[in-house]
Amino acid sequence: MNISVEQRTAVTIVCIEGSVDGTTADQLLTALQAQLDAGNVNLVADLKGVSYTSSAGLRSLLATVKLARQRGGDFRLAGPVPGVHRVLELSGFTSILKMFGAVDDAVASFVV
Repeated sequence: MNISVEQRTAVTIVCIEGSVDGTTADQLLTALQAQLDAGNVNLVADLKGVSYTSSAGLRSLLATVKLARQRGGDFRLAGPVPGVHRVLELSGFTSILKMFGAVDDAVASFVV
């Protein structure tokens, strides 16, 4: 899994590529929490490069949204491929997190 970060004004985009599973979920959570610890509380996860996510990956997303909201921000998802979108939908994450087809739409959804 590869993770890169892009800053756009008051929104931080975390681009994720590869599989998010039991061996990589902690790496993802650490990267997301580092952004929150740095004060970047409005986060977008760009999922277009994620081919698979397990329950461990879902737990990382859930922990991140909880922490972002506790700190006065939010966490949004953008561009999941159909298989990942289906996992998010079946697990109920589409009712917990706002999801967008494109990163630009997710960034624009923040009123900052």
